[in-house]
Amino acid sequence: MIDRKPTSPAYPVDWERVADLRVFRTTHLEWSKLIGWRGDMQRKGWRLLQVSSDSDNMVAVFGRTKQELLERKEAAT
Repeated sequence: MIDRKPTSPAYPVDWERVADLRVFRTTHLEWSKLIGWRGDMQRKGWRLLQVSSDSDNMVAVFGRTKQELLERKEAAT
C-alpha cells in the first residue's frame, strides 16, 4: 500500500521551484514488490530523485522539471 501522507519533508523545499514532484511512502516489504511500478513511472517521464528511509517506511521522490513538462506539452500539440 502506498501512503501519500507526508510525515516529514522528503526533499528540500527549493526543489518545488524547478520541478513537479511526487512523494511515495511505503513499507520496506512493499517497496521490494513495486519494481514494476517504479519502472512504469520512469517510462512516463518521471525520474527517481531520491530514496530514503523514514522510520518504518521507504520514501521515494519522483520528479519532472518544469522545462520537461513544457517540452512534453509542446510535443503533444
